Amino acid sequence: MNWEALLAPYAQAVEELKIKLKGIRKQFEYESKDSPIEFITGRVKPVASILEKSETKHIPPDRIEELQDIAGVRVVCPFVDDIYAIVSMIRSREDLEIIEEKDYVSHKKESGYRSYHMIINYPVETINGVKMVISEIQIRTLAMNFWATNEHSLNYKYKGNIPADIKSRLQRAAEAAFKLDEEMSIIKNEVQEAKRIFHRK
Repeated sequence: MNWEALLAPYAQAVEELKIKLKGIRKQFEYESKDSPIEFITGRVKPVASILEKSETKHIPPDRIEELQDIAGVRVVCPFVDDIYAIVSMIRSREDLEIIEEKDYVSHKKESGYRSYHMIINYPVETINGVKMVISEIQIRTLAMNFWATNEHSLNYKYKGNIPADIKSRLQRAAEAAFKLDEEMSIIKNEVQEAKRIFHRK
């Protein structure tokens, strides 16, 4: 299998989505408004991870495109309500089609994981015409991102079997992270005003 050729449209989708989402951030800056986007990252799943996941999900190599997160873009926001602002912006776009939405912000996973996932169909222009690429957009706060990044590392270390004591600490940390988000949301206007004063200087 020519992985480079197979993954090229995914890489293109990630780069284009990052540019478009960064464009939203810039527009807020141009209009001197508070941006609901702190930063954006993106990646194409490594081949080893693709093979591992396809094996777990019993997807044969010739149907690898059924995996929904080969192309992934992450939007990190300052506040919880920014997540839903981004979701509605993405819903209103005409350059992509939403396949599915999973709200793990309002309905957290058992582990404590919170994030908003949007599975989309994104058109990529190739030399052979338009190819629809399934991509995943994750939208979360800085606190949620900090927690999820560490949980991901621990899952990798323990191959998905995190010891019970660490798991319960993680769940407590997830609640603490969400409490932080709630507290920061209460003083959101103060924080944004402070940022504006800082930037004016």
